[in-house]
Amino acid sequence: MMRRLLFWGLFPFVLPQALYVRKTAPRFAGAGGLDRGSVGTGEVRNLAAIGDSIIAGVGASDFSRALVGRTAQHLASLLGCRIDWQAIGRIGAVSRDVRLDLMSQLPDKELHYILVSVGVNDVTSLTRSALWRRNLADLLNALRERSPGAVIALTGLPPLWGFPLLPRPLRDLLGMRAKQFDEIAIEVVGEIAGAVHVPLDFEPTPDKFAADGYHPCEESYVAFGQTMAEGMAAYSDI
Repeated sequence: MMRRLLFWGLFPFVLPQALYVRKTAPRFAGAGGLDRGSVGTGEVRNLAAIGDSIIAGVGASDFSRALVGRTAQHLASLLGCRIDWQAIGRIGAVSRDVRLDLMSQLPDKELHYILVSVGVNDVTSLTRSALWRRNLADLLNALRERSPGAVIALTGLPPLWGFPLLPRPLRDLLGMRAKQFDEIAIEVVGEIAGAVHVPLDFEPTPDKFAADGYHPCEESYVAFGQTMAEGMAAYSDI
């Protein structure tokens, strides 16, 4: 309650910064190349990644070097199997958009793993915390209903307080809000069987980011993918 009141009480003072960043921030396209592929050998397991610009691969030259491709590579190695993967992402998508607009694009086959990235746009679009909780729960429950046996892995919210694109004090305020939303996400995930919240615990130094100062660079997607794969593998029955 105190952090919520603090956020809304202070936000009017950083609004000029927020509007300036929105107007001047670089707009990078998503990853190039095919948004699906296969990696590894052996028993086939299907991975679908769905969500925002992270799933769209912003900051990577192609999807094999973005989060979905790197996660598939690490997962195939960890589990000794073949991973068939597909990315379904949209730049700027909030959690509600993913459920209403993107879920229909999931492949018509059994999914063993679902990687979900949402939350940052809910923070920056000033979604209320209660609505974030409801929309996230609706999304994850819809994914669970769609694929009852899948491991659903939700990426934690990143440390916005250190994003190079964001000036201070805007980045501090958004960082505080992101931490609050991440705590809500942990609670929501804990109520859904077979779902796992995978924290993003890294030091947000400038070298971790693409040239826009906001999305991961290709090197960061390697570590990001390893983190997500390890989180999924811990919940795998293979």
